[in-house]
Amino acid sequence: MYKETQKMKEITLVYLDRSGGLEKFVQDCRKYNDSKQSYAVYRFVISVNPSDVAELDATLGNYVLHKPMKAAGIFQSVCFVAIKTLSLIEQLQTEAQISILLKPTHLPPLPSYVLSLSAFPFNYTSKRFYTSEGIAIAMGTVTKYTQGARFLCTGETCPYSEGFNYIRVHVPGATESATVRNDFACSLCSSPLQEDMKFRVLGGRNCVVLFLDKQIVEMIDAKVLHALKGYSDHKAHFRIQAFTVFLRDELANRMTIGNHYKIIGIPACVQNGPQATACIEASSVQLCKTNGPSFIGENFKYLLSLTSGSCWRFTALLANIFASQVVPPGTYNTLKLAILLSLVQTTCEIENADYLDLLVVTSDSLIADRLLNYSLCLLPRGIRHPASSDIFPSVSKDKHGTGSASIQACSALLAQGGICYIGDLSSYKKDKLELLQSVLESRTTTLFIPGKKYGEEADQQVTISVQTNFWSYVDVASSPKKHIARDSFLIGQMFILFAKNLHVQLSSEAENLIQGYYLASRRVRRDSAHGSKLSASALKVLISLSKAHTKLSLRKKVLEEDALIAILLFESSLTLKHGKSALCIEPNAVFPFDLSDEDSLQQRDIYLLQCHHQLLQFIGAYGPGTYISTNEE
Repeated sequence: MYKETQKMKEITLVYLDRSGGLEKFVQDCRKYNDSKQSYAVYRFVISVNPSDVAELDATLGNYVLHKPMKAAGIFQSVCFVAIKTLSLIEQLQTEAQISILLKPTHLPPLPSYVLSLSAFPFNYTSKRFYTSEGIAIAMGTVTKYTQGARFLCTGETCPYSEGFNYIRVHVPGATESATVRNDFACSLCSSPLQEDMKFRVLGGRNCVVLFLDKQIVEMIDAKVLHALKGYSDHKAHFRIQAFTVFLRDELANRMTIGNHYKIIGIPACVQNGPQATACIEASSVQLCKTNGPSFIGENFKYLLSLTSGSCWRFTALLANIFASQVVPPGTYNTLKLAILLSLVQTTCEIENADYLDLLVVTSDSLIADRLLNYSLCLLPRGIRHPASSDIFPSVSKDKHGTGSASIQACSALLAQGGICYIGDLSSYKKDKLELLQSVLESRTTTLFIPGKKYGEEADQQVTISVQTNFWSYVDVASSPKKHIARDSFLIGQMFILFAKNLHVQLSSEAENLIQGYYLASRRVRRDSAHGSKLSASALKVLISLSKAHTKLSLRKKVLEEDALIAILLFESSLTLKHGKSALCIEPNAVFPFDLSDEDSLQQRDIYLLQCHHQLLQFIGAYGPGTYISTNEE
């Protein structure tokens, strides 16, 4: 056994040298040495590639994957010898002062390394690395924990009454009491051990006792999203339960509620009074992004080629046949086009997000609800909000006994990068509608965390990004009109994964058309008392609509034709809300008649060209100073 251990130590040194880990280790040692402080624990994070280690030595590779604590001990011995041989840290006295955290770059892509969070049994006794995926549904505030502590023997004549012989460090799955307790005894003279409290400085300024960051996150299997779509597919029932993830040190604040993550960590069981909680100590956290397919089907390609002569026909045909399982083809085309446009504008990228919310004003709530619910199920992140719960996050006390605050997820955050369908707006009271309006304008929600209630010295205010499109409807036959006036919604009258990942650019012609319409509309729709009736967010909505129509058309550049559809949809919503303006359009502006054959499509093209000409006249008359290029032909 001794020879085997010595061989693994030699291989460890070779691996560190070849992988660049030794160079990083030396740099970390210099930082400790230059600080001129006396540390009880010297903490080193070492990245390990299990495949490379296994190629050098199968036994050491097996230790890294299946016996990480023993593997860390081997790395600890090698690092101690390196420090002493090269005189890297003058203050270091004993090997016990070195704390090694091994972080595997990946695990073998085999079923035995995947920890299923929805299958029994939950293997938390093996103390080895597993990989797992889930969605963060709750997140505690960042607190401190004792990473390591120094103990001294209370026997006056015992040689262990001084020095750094008794060092305790945190290990995955251990509670605070496992690191710091008052019932430890000296192995030499059996006298009680006492913690050296003079080094206990909060925040680790002296760093003899390291108080580092800890965050508790609740995660759940991504399969739970299927149960939140608001439908039943009659498949076999299964039970899904949340599980706890501990994020420590540099991993704290690496997760965001609602996002999908892949983690590598060691499962454990934490005792909290009479209850035991299965958890995972994470060693790495990686955000999972779902990319759409890089191609479309042959039928769509054929349809695209048939309609290539017009920028409007492809999307018209899509809307015409969309959701034929729910409503007959050719019906509710304006609503279906609006739904498709909102679907392709879903994204997880905060910087490039163009949100397109949807409020359907209808006298047939049954059909509207059926269409919206059907469309919701086309996305991986489509959440139907239950009326009995909160749309936005809430704060409660952490259930793991820390007493700190825990932010609980909600429908809006679970629908991250997708759609949150909140149903009939008439059921919501004024305060909820005002909160919803505020979130739609800022795309953020703010939580107040009182310090006294959650064991903190000061109050906190946490701002959370809300990256989702909101859908709802209002039944005009049964709802008061005050619920309809929502400026941030696109109001409609009544394929997707590929298209929504397209990155589109706005052409100068389309931009000029949108800005010209926006300025002219602000001048036309205004009164002396309240000023312009057009909200400041209108320009963003118009650009978002134009980009969505471009994506739905499977193009990458926004043309004037796309901007025209956006303007007609937007003008329809304004007409419903404020009445007609100088830009007088048809009640059903985008689909003025049925699309039954080639002639009707040609007729629609002619009609939309007339609308374009009418729009240019409107801009020329009411938007002075706006340059719009016209096509004399």
